[in-house]
Amino acid sequence: MDTVHSPSSMPLAVAPAGWRERLAARIDRWSTSPALHRWAMGSVMTRWLVRRRSARLFACMAGFVHTQVLLACVRLHLLETLAESPRTLDELAALTGLQAASLQRLLDSAVAMGLMNRRSCGRYGLGALGAPVAAHAGIREMVEHNATLYDDLRDPLALLRDPNQAQMHTYWPYTPHQPHDGAPAETFSRYSALMSTSQRFVIDELLAAYPFDDHQRVLDVGGGMGGWVSALAQRHPHLHCTLFDLPPVAELAREQIGRLGLSERVTTRGGSFITDPLPGGADLVTLVRVAHDHDDATVLRLLRAIHDNLPLAGALVLAEPMAQAEGESPIDPYFHFYLMAMGSGRLRTPQALADLMAQAGFTHIELAPSPVPLHAQILVGRKSRVQASRAATLAGGAT
Repeated sequence: MDTVHSPSSMPLAVAPAGWRERLAARIDRWSTSPALHRWAMGSVMTRWLVRRRSARLFACMAGFVHTQVLLACVRLHLLETLAESPRTLDELAALTGLQAASLQRLLDSAVAMGLMNRRSCGRYGLGALGAPVAAHAGIREMVEHNATLYDDLRDPLALLRDPNQAQMHTYWPYTPHQPHDGAPAETFSRYSALMSTSQRFVIDELLAAYPFDDHQRVLDVGGGMGGWVSALAQRHPHLHCTLFDLPPVAELAREQIGRLGLSERVTTRGGSFITDPLPGGADLVTLVRVAHDHDDATVLRLLRAIHDNLPLAGALVLAEPMAQAEGESPIDPYFHFYLMAMGSGRLRTPQALADLMAQAGFTHIELAPSPVPLHAQILVGRKSRVQASRAATLAGGAT
């Protein structure tokens, strides 16, 4: 796992603190002052700010309860049931086998979270946040999958002291703690199916974000069961695609692609991008939710292999969740701990990924617009003719 340096691990600065640091220290003293808090609560001008911050802090404290309410709703199939028609408490109690008094606490909690709402005649209906959960199996499967992560986070200090004891290690067959050559076939089927169903949101954003009409052959590295390349081939009939993943996964993808009738335009190749050469011939390589599963050294080797494999003016499209460079983000804590529990990789900012791409030789690196960056952000880099020409000149001069 990459070492992530924090300010506390860096050498202390010798120079005096600048005005920003002095201002931040003064704000810290103000914000922790009981007297200032009492004044702010009593002022009409600032009371709203105190209430807002208090609500946000309470939401942090109650977050685990919220996840368990969602998990209970998923396991009881309540949201799918309400998508069919609103139901009363007694009707839902009969369907779930729970006592009405206990179930009502769950239903009222779901209403408070926006998963459900109250309808006429004492019925419960589907809420705004419950609708996508009911509509998408991938969300429900991720909620269920996250229960393993929550078990690992039951004692967060134990996880921080020894990430290797996490149960999540056994879920992923390609981490250092679960060598892929010894993993049972059902392990590959399990994680590949989960990734396939949860990939739909990223697929829609990728199709909308990049002009694939400019390419002829696409190589998808770490493509799983082929959800992305299948959708790409269906949307752009002129493309010929190759999926490259571990042999058991590539076999699952081949079967799925065959069922979709795409075998003539989408081929699969089994191998590990860590130890095996990449298939050649593509003028575009896609890397979807792969880099964040691996450390910097592995990602850099992969990016260099992709760069070397592309023709001049070929392109790389990298899509995955990315960290915020600064400020608050609802997704960053989740992925920081998820990837630590998984045992490999880390969440990176767009700039950190762009730096790795630049080290690998890519130029003209840009962040493509993404409709919902919560699911993934998209970086595009190219193998520049100018850079290749300079490299050839330097090589000639060296000889």
